[in-house]
Amino acid sequence: MTAPREPFFPADRSIRASDSPLDVRELGLVDYEETWHLQAELAAQRAEDAIGDTLLVLQHPSTYTAGKRTHPEDMPNNGLPVVQVDRGGRITWHGEGQLVVYPIIKLADPVDVVDFVRRIEEAMIATIREFGVEKAGRVDGRSGVWVPADELRRERKLGQIGIRITHGVTMHGLSINCNNTLDYFGHIVACGINDADVTTLSLETGREVTPEQVAPNVVDKLSSAFRGELKVADHPIASANRNG
Repeated sequence: MTAPREPFFPADRSIRASDSPLDVRELGLVDYEETWHLQAELAAQRAEDAIGDTLLVLQHPSTYTAGKRTHPEDMPNNGLPVVQVDRGGRITWHGEGQLVVYPIIKLADPVDVVDFVRRIEEAMIATIREFGVEKAGRVDGRSGVWVPADELRRERKLGQIGIRITHGVTMHGLSINCNNTLDYFGHIVACGINDADVTTLSLETGREVTPEQVAPNVVDKLSSAFRGELKVADHPIASANRNG
């Protein structure tokens, strides 16, 4: 398998500017906007080398967040509020049962945003496959992790990515649907995609899979992917003409 495109520097090189161990902070269930402000504080500190690279591992209470590319027609039809946020991508939902990880990472030069996103995806795919969804992969032209369509169901998104780079430091990150409800996704055009669905690890495996079970695996895989040890490969399941 080959990578989606050649990175700006060798694939076996760490994408991090530092080789110090990641500081993993498990925050539990935390308010979205409070965590957003915390990310900004940590990113500023990381840019000044006041702290090392950090992973925030958490869950959020039920919250809609709209990235910079969100369209008016994407917005919820259930009247619930939306947090307008400075990450890429469009609208999504966070809630209990969904694992969220925010890497606060100073990237090595030359900064390669696409390669950083693909390394996150690779860590997510490896984790999700370990939990039994062996066909999980990428849809060309769309970010995140997907499950292919079958005779009964359309393509389904299992993991989301939305990031921001400021002063060479990453913010925001990834989420993996573990055992959360999907009800709130039904009131938005999630990630601007209306020709596919959303799913969870629990639904795909037929057993209860919790964020607490998934977190250690994804942290380990992220660390390996950032170091260049977990190689980025295509893992294609389909193609799309627009980004998600």
